[in-house]
Amino acid sequence: MISATLNEFVKEHENDDIHVLALRAIQYPEIDMQLAIRQITGRQIAKEKIPGWYINENILYPKHLSLEQSSSEKTARYKANLVDGERMVDLTGGMGVDFSFLATRFKQAVYVEQQTELTEIATHNFKELGLANVTVKNTDALSYLQEATPADLIYIDPARRDTTGRKTVSIEDCTPNILEFENLLDEKGKLTMIKLSPMLDISLALKSLSDISDVHIVSHNNECKELLFIKRKTNGETRYHCVNIQKEKTDILSFTREQEEKTAIGYKPQIGKYLYEPNASITKAGAYKYLSTYYNINKIHPNSHLYTSDSLISDFHGRSFIIENVCSLNKKDVKQHLQNIKQANITTRNFPLSVQELRKRTGLKEGGEIFIFATTLANEKKVLLICKKQINSPLIVF
Repeated sequence: MISATLNEFVKEHENDDIHVLALRAIQYPEIDMQLAIRQITGRQIAKEKIPGWYINENILYPKHLSLEQSSSEKTARYKANLVDGERMVDLTGGMGVDFSFLATRFKQAVYVEQQTELTEIATHNFKELGLANVTVKNTDALSYLQEATPADLIYIDPARRDTTGRKTVSIEDCTPNILEFENLLDEKGKLTMIKLSPMLDISLALKSLSDISDVHIVSHNNECKELLFIKRKTNGETRYHCVNIQKEKTDILSFTREQEEKTAIGYKPQIGKYLYEPNASITKAGAYKYLSTYYNINKIHPNSHLYTSDSLISDFHGRSFIIENVCSLNKKDVKQHLQNIKQANITTRNFPLSVQELRKRTGLKEGGEIFIFATTLANEKKVLLICKKQINSPLIVF
């Protein structure tokens, strides 16, 4: 679908600014510049997001919106490792990244997509990726599902944009609205995997959906990327899996809502040597009390969601800091403890002042090696915890 000439042009200009390149289109009359720019943009994004596709120079890339909405290779691989079987169906194929990894876990895999252009691109790409077990269907999810034979896995990632292109979050506002044919999902799939917005309220989603056995809150480098709802009949309570995919490892903390609610912990105003901030998936899932007992560390306040200990927890699922000083908001204390600090990374947790207000009050610029957590202790005292990042704790900028 792409000529050798255009392919060479794409490789030659892969690192160019596409806006500058577009202005110079008249210099390359033999090149379909619109298609070339789409390919260049796709490869620029895929280099980091989908490296397994990037290394194949014959992969075709769709319009930017499909690229933007696609999963990363890291999250696609995570999903693929959760399932296997004889036959799977992806009802909302899109660009096909998730499908291409899920398909390797099944003997037969069906890709369903209602946009003709996407199905043509996907057909080409699946051949390039060596997926011989694939069937491509150009139709909508509901029409296919009504006639489909049962599958071991049904995967669905409804579009999270309305008719005007604005992003949506709630299940009802997605396309398709899976609540309208949830009974068909139960009938046609032994297991259904539903990918939804990371902004969605998990508790509200569980009230809308039935038979959810597991919820995977998936983050990549501490940024929450997606929620996966696993739908299958079970007599047990829904399990939450807090996942943070990193370069060298993947942290997973699993718990049930009952474990969180029935966990009884005490809150101590004393601050230890180390401070801990849970990763984004744990925060999204609300595993606050369970985390305290899991690591046997003190939570500093019911609403602060920070933890402390005298001994280092080397495998903590989040960021770890060495506490150098504890400072009150008293002007004298602030002057004493901050007089030699010119810049700091400031975070507020359960605190009456904003980061901007604290910067104005302290005169501290952003950045540097100092981290200040403005928070509230168990005795309701407002403090500034002046810290340095523990070695091997990833730097995450909020």
